[in-house]
Amino acid sequence: MSLTSFLKDEEVRNAFKKFFKIPKFNVSAELLAPPFTENYSLVGTAFDYLLRFYVKRLNRDAIESPWASEKALDLLFLAPLLQSRDTLPFDTGIIRKAEETIEFAKKAYGEYLKTGVANHELFKAVLLLAQLERVYREGLEVAYKENFLDESSVDERDIEDLRNLLSIVKPEYFKAKQICILNPTFGRASQLVRGADCDLLIDDALIDIKTTKKLELKQSYFHQLVGYYVLYTIGKIDGAPSDHRVKRLGIYFSRYA
Repeated sequence: MSLTSFLKDEEVRNAFKKFFKIPKFNVSAELLAPPFTENYSLVGTAFDYLLRFYVKRLNRDAIESPWASEKALDLLFLAPLLQSRDTLPFDTGIIRKAEETIEFAKKAYGEYLKTGVANHELFKAVLLLAQLERVYREGLEVAYKENFLDESSVDERDIEDLRNLLSIVKPEYFKAKQICILNPTFGRASQLVRGADCDLLIDDALIDIKTTKKLELKQSYFHQLVGYYVLYTIGKIDGAPSDHRVKRLGIYFSRYA
């Protein structure tokens, strides 16, 4: 069960509503980067990768956790053990495409860290990583869909969308003074909800990225952040000093910068 699924449980949801009051959110801003397609979830996940890459370039000492897409590759290797004969066939071609995607993305990421140039290859890489991550989040069936990890599955309009999203990022929001962790996880507590990970830890703030058209603090967003904080209180944050304290929770609404 993921953190998101856990928070959808009626008993858990009611408890969160009772004990954690959602703060007022009186914020208005211009939509600076409207989407060009309806691939909202895919672009959102792709931008999660892209922004973390950006943050790594700002904070060279940032600690990195394994990508969820790499964990998806591990799941594909374990497919023969996870599947019965009556379910999906084991396909070495899918594994090969997943390996090539990770290799391609790491090369594009490395070039970006060296040059600071976000080129077409980088944008394509994060869109492919977003496809692969769905295997980890949603299950092995995703890997058997048509055009999975094919270049033909990458929409040029989504690349332009990512380019716009990156162009409006304000570096001062993401420059750490002491510590920066990408994809922070919560020790043994993460395993309570099948490997929960947040997007960013910057100094004393846990930050989640939302690439959404609406500038609103949904109850589900707030509960997700509080869920991360609860996991932190149980298992701390992997890679952080033992005396590190989280004092703030934040959301970066990427389409509004």
